[in-house]
Amino acid sequence: MSRYDEGNGFFDFLAEVPLFFKLFGGFLFILVFGVILYVIIIGVRAWSRNNASELLMRTAKAVDKRTEVWGGSGESSTSTNYYITFELDDRTRVELPIRAEKFGLIVVGDEGELTYQGTRFKEFNRK
Repeated sequence: MSRYDEGNGFFDFLAEVPLFFKLFGGFLFILVFGVILYVIIIGVRAWSRNNASELLMRTAKAVDKRTEVWGGSGESSTSTNYYITFELDDRTRVELPIRAEKFGLIVVGDEGELTYQGTRFKEFNRK
């Protein structure tokens, strides 16, 4: 009969694990949990900041477009983020993330009425 057959469960096994591995495993658990919690807090903060922002409608001109491609190593698929920079009527510029469907409909040089809330693109109506 082996010592594992005596079995009072999993926690008896943990009693035999060296202290270094217990501490290292605890550190990794706390690190992963901390990173997940941080990402959630940052996302909720941005979401609430955008909700608290005023819905603005301004005359604007599309001055630049860019994409950000990420992922795709090995057999994983890629993802693309789309951004358009608008120059407002007071010459300030704002770069907003935008969905792919809208990205293809707006051309650099287009002028019109931009509606946005915080960092959220809502609508762009060309003149």
